[in-house]
Amino acid sequence: MSSSINSRRQFIKQTGKASIAMASMPLMHTLGVLPINQEINFQQIPLPYAYNALEPFIDAMTMEIHHTKHAAGYTKNLNDACVAEKVDVKTTSITSLIASISKYSTKMRNNAGGHYNHELFWQSMQPAPASMPTGSLANAIEKSFGTFADFQKAFSEAAKNRFGSGWAWLIVNDKGGLSICTTPNQDNPLMDIAEVKGYPLLGLDVWEHAYYLKYQNKRADYINNWWNLVNWKFVEERYNANKF
Repeated sequence: MSSSINSRRQFIKQTGKASIAMASMPLMHTLGVLPINQEINFQQIPLPYAYNALEPFIDAMTMEIHHTKHAAGYTKNLNDACVAEKVDVKTTSITSLIASISKYSTKMRNNAGGHYNHELFWQSMQPAPASMPTGSLANAIEKSFGTFADFQKAFSEAAKNRFGSGWAWLIVNDKGGLSICTTPNQDNPLMDIAEVKGYPLLGLDVWEHAYYLKYQNKRADYINNWWNLVNWKFVEERYNANKF
């Protein structure tokens, strides 16, 4: 009888552990956290805010779909491409991979860019109200564009006029100044195939999946409202450190 009771207790204990593990899987997926695997180098970083934290400017459903479906897909496909193309993920950084992206397949280009771009995008936003550039970054913006308002106007126009899907960027150019540029699809200025090369400080996703649930086809409205969310402290840290 004692043996039977102990067996049932052990079964319940093990079943409980399994249930807890299964229950945690949706949470892991929602947070965009991949299971720990020493063979996988490229992973999504958990968002620094809740999906609804950017409302009313970006709605919770758009954020959740964008993060758990689109961005998660780029990360998964990037790791798949690394396996197929024999990239040593233990010794290869995402920036070094992107810097020589012309050596790889279109799948690698699209998904390496998609992973890098989105990880930067999430970190460069915060719940409203937005901060403002300060210090050396503020000085650099004024030196390159005149005023902060002039910079905002130029950046917004570039983002609005990016044909099709792509990104708008604030970059440090090869002369050490600041420039605005755009890239198609999931390309970025770090790529060796980029028309305009530089170090990205701030990137705005203008793919429709970033805004269509709330704004439909009104990209200009999305861009104008996005300024309420920019995390200028993060951008300034990138400018001062000049590395990612």
